[in-house]
Amino acid sequence: MKRLALSFLTLAAAGWAQQWEFGGVGGASFLSNVPVSGSVGSATTGFQNGAVGGVFLAHNTYRHIGGEFRYEFVQSSLHIQSGGSTATFSGQAHAIHYDLILHTNRPGSKSELFVAVGGGMKIFRGTGQEAAYQPLSQYGYFTNTQVLKPMISVGAGVKYALSPRLVLRTEVRDFITAFPTNLIAPAPGAKFGSLLQDLVPMVGVSYLF
Repeated sequence: MKRLALSFLTLAAAGWAQQWEFGGVGGASFLSNVPVSGSVGSATTGFQNGAVGGVFLAHNTYRHIGGEFRYEFVQSSLHIQSGGSTATFSGQAHAIHYDLILHTNRPGSKSELFVAVGGGMKIFRGTGQEAAYQPLSQYGYFTNTQVLKPMISVGAGVKYALSPRLVLRTEVRDFITAFPTNLIAPAPGAKFGSLLQDLVPMVGVSYLF
């Protein structure tokens, strides 16, 4: 009986030790553009593609259900484009969110598929130097300011166990927000599209504890 109890406690401790997962991810950000319409013509505006880096803390409470607290930093400049002309402005963003994770759990398998859905906020920042004259200002203006928008996060990926504690993951997330018109402000008479999507493929490594 004592051996049985000791074995049970050992298994329970091992299971508890792997309830948490901490790791880092890196990748690229591919943002959608929104249309700009007005009496002066048409253009597109949004954010240029850029690098992404982040960290996460995950908990695997149930066999097929868990969750992740995540932060991603996105380096992405602002831009307005019309015809062959482009105006740019330095910028960045910070994504903070919690995602519910639904995952497979096949005994003996080193790989695991998962899908994620959640939400949080995305902080957009214009970091360039404002100027009295800006190309394509008939469509919009860049501002050196900060805007916070609610964000929806969805995605999917694959985990692969490199060792009992070390995990490699590949994933793709889609961060969906309203367009930050306080950061790229429409010029008088111009109208911007309202929805911004940020497709982010990432690779990461994590440690189970």
